Amino acid sequence: MKIIFKYIFVLLFCLQSFSVNALPDSFADLVEELIPSVVSIASTTMVKNNNQQSMPRFPEGSPFDEFFKDYFDKEQRQYPSQRPMIGLGSGFIFDKSGIIITNNHVIEGADEISVIMSDQKEFSAELLGRDPKADLAVLKINPGDTILQQVSFGDSDKARVGDWTIAIGNPLGLGGTVTAGIVSAISRDIGNGPYVKFIQTDASINRGNSGGPLFNIRGEVIGINTAIISQTGGSIGLGFAIPSNSAIKIVEQLKEFGRTKRGWLGVQITPVSKEIAESLGLPDEKGAFISNINLDGPSKAAGLQEGDVILKFNNNEIYKMTDLPRVVAESDVGSTAIIEIWRKNKLITIQVTLGELPEESYVVRKNIKEKKSSDFYLDSLNLTISSTNDKQGVLVIQVDEESSLQIGDIITEVNRELVTNANNFIELIETIKKTGRNSLLLRIIRDDKSLWITIQFLK
Repeated sequence: MKIIFKYIFVLLFCLQSFSVNALPDSFADLVEELIPSVVSIASTTMVKNNNQQSMPRFPEGSPFDEFFKDYFDKEQRQYPSQRPMIGLGSGFIFDKSGIIITNNHVIEGADEISVIMSDQKEFSAELLGRDPKADLAVLKINPGDTILQQVSFGDSDKARVGDWTIAIGNPLGLGGTVTAGIVSAISRDIGNGPYVKFIQTDASINRGNSGGPLFNIRGEVIGINTAIISQTGGSIGLGFAIPSNSAIKIVEQLKEFGRTKRGWLGVQITPVSKEIAESLGLPDEKGAFISNINLDGPSKAAGLQEGDVILKFNNNEIYKMTDLPRVVAESDVGSTAIIEIWRKNKLITIQVTLGELPEESYVVRKNIKEKKSSDFYLDSLNLTISSTNDKQGVLVIQVDEESSLQIGDIITEVNRELVTNANNFIELIETIKKTGRNSLLLRIIRDDKSLWITIQFLK
């Protein structure tokens, strides 16, 4: 009997030792290595000063006119028409050449962006690209002689509920703040759009942590801290991070093109309700019901039909309608997708060549051109165009945000001269520019409608 108790005691001791060893004594050594790769972001936005009052009007020659003029001139000097509003957030070094990742909402609308390193060195940043739908932004600084330490990325798909997490950021302006917790849940849908399923963590995240990294205990970034749920505005242990596997592809595209290129199927979908499932003979309510098809989209050309139910997309089960937009958007433009659908009580497999989701370009990249031989960039208009397939007009690929043109417009005439292709368009523009004219009258096709607009040469 004593021998049995002896072995039980030894077994319990081993189990206790294993449990203790599984917990790190401290994150200090790891954090010391990671902090230099995390930065603070300060965004400055000029806002109108609503404190100003307008000067009252008096009859010409009134003695009050000069008195009030002096008063309001003094007030205007004291209270300028605009004042700076400072926003604070976090970010991290994606590439030691000076590429910084943060959230879009940290820098959105900013007139100036500054990046502050862990050693308090400050750099002015250029916005390379941003994606409001995924809430990501990419910045560029010129580090000069400063040696930057970039992060390493981990595989967020391998993150498991219960894994340790470490958040480093700039909450409430307190830069270099470190908190720890665990992965509370994965693939969370918190209503922030169809393109991201979040990692949930109970590591303390507050305002200012946005854009900062969420590390695993190997020091790899597995998420980008983005949102919290709180009734008070402070952390209550419900923090959410964009998974690294979803972010990396978007970041690379923002870095290269200034915008995100998402796969496009060209369908409108609704949930599969109990009634729809019953009427179509489906065993459950999984999938995405196709309610409408874009006549010019990839799905129409591939043979998908209204009334089909998409059950799988490239071996990804579509459990809910909201699963489909994410897996389609994460697929490469031009790639072939294998789609399993339910049609007339049968499972059917269809191959679809994905198009590119039409999206607004949020950043003007004057120094970047699309890397396609069929596309042409015009410095005089800050405009990128491409020839169309029907040998009439040119397609607008990229354009200045303030222009009357939009991406997807087809220019068919310039100053009443027909446009046949990109080379013809460029020749017309150069000829008109030499005349000294400042404006161009364009006839365009937008949403299948013919419009007339004017644009001006850049000065």
